[in-house]
Amino acid sequence: MSLLHYLHQVSLTTVASILIVVSVVFATGLMLATRFAYGVDRLRLNNEVAGFKFAVIGVFYAVLLAFVVVAVWENYQKTEGAVRDEAKAVVDLHRITFGLPAEAGAEIRAGLIAYTKDVRDDEWKTMAEGKPSDAVTKDLEQLSQAILGVNPESSQDLALYQEALKLLAGLTDNRYERLDSSDGSVPGVLWFTLIVGGLITLGYPAFFGSTNAVAQILMTASLAVLVAIALLLGIVFDYPFTGAPTISSLPFEQALQQMSAVAPSP
Repeated sequence: MSLLHYLHQVSLTTVASILIVVSVVFATGLMLATRFAYGVDRLRLNNEVAGFKFAVIGVFYAVLLAFVVVAVWENYQKTEGAVRDEAKAVVDLHRITFGLPAEAGAEIRAGLIAYTKDVRDDEWKTMAEGKPSDAVTKDLEQLSQAILGVNPESSQDLALYQEALKLLAGLTDNRYERLDSSDGSVPGVLWFTLIVGGLITLGYPAFFGSTNAVAQILMTASLAVLVAIALLLGIVFDYPFTGAPTISSLPFEQALQQMSAVAPSP
């Protein structure tokens, strides 16, 4: 089962719990196992050298993890912007159609309302699984045909028609933008690097020896929780339409309300 489908089927609390429990059990379990196998006195001989190396590894992994979290957060915000811009393009195009020939304008408005409803009701569900909606794809094709079939009758019609083409292009581009983001933007090799790096980072406390076992367990567990939470942020924001939090379809709901306020839907 892919990570995307797993996130779609379970809650954020479950994902967080699994990450935290696995990380804490691995880190503390390995640390306790080495204490039992080699003894505290022998492990204390590694503290100076291992401490220096652990600092280097910790900084390297922190930079890598921060890079991924920042990258997916920026992509999340970019996708939110694309959703808002797409909804704005729908409303602007709907208004322009009242200046086009009556029959063509009515056909385009009907297509816009059908497109917006299907995006809100259907494509938001399919994007949770990283897939586009066939219904929305069909709506967009019909909308494009309706706009391309307009025959401007005056210079004013021509100006409005050119603007309608620009808005159609913007609407299409922004839809592709959100579809591209729905199945994640971080390459698999980078996730592999993060997981392996996390295992190495969490395994390093096993090389240390402290006479206060409780303190060492708490420090190791705290490190494990911190790494798990950072990974959780990367996973959650890499799939902006799956699980929670997700990008809302509210802009399309508002677009429908604005279009209905101008003219009732057919």
